[in-house]
Amino acid sequence: MKSSKSILFAVAFIALALLGAALYLQHVKDMQPCPLCVIQRYAFAIIAIVCLVSASMPDSVRKASAAIGMLAGIGGAGTAGWHLWVIAHPSTSCGRDALEAPLNALPPASLLPSVFKVDAWALCSASYDKILGLSIPQWSLFWFVVLTVILGKVLLKRTNHGDFE
Repeated sequence: MKSSKSILFAVAFIALALLGAALYLQHVKDMQPCPLCVIQRYAFAIIAIVCLVSASMPDSVRKASAAIGMLAGIGGAGTAGWHLWVIAHPSTSCGRDALEAPLNALPPASLLPSVFKVDAWALCSASYDKILGLSIPQWSLFWFVVLTVILGKVLLKRTNHGDFE
């Protein structure tokens, strides 16, 4: 069985690759992020950071970090689910999103605006072309579920006491 260290590195790599894909869609395909997109980016970033930091820690810390990563994954999945609901019910959108100002006031939006700044004209109800049959929020939901399940396995993995892998 693979070590939890290599699994955490793999989860971090996947989360960073998904952030890279989001940036590609934003900067190359001109698909500007709405507030719900940016919240999902934060969740993927938290998962990546937690996994990268905890991979060098002892097993007990890895388990706690896996739990934190799972919480970020669950939050991201909930946000992606809500995003899908908004897309399916566009009449619930009232134009500019109230989440825009608070999200743009967070420090990461100032430090990395190309990643975490909400576009003023991007609406959560906007529906972009599907990628391999799934919408962007559907892909996000899929990957949040996959990463959360993987982190759950790390959390539940039996620990060999005294072994730091």
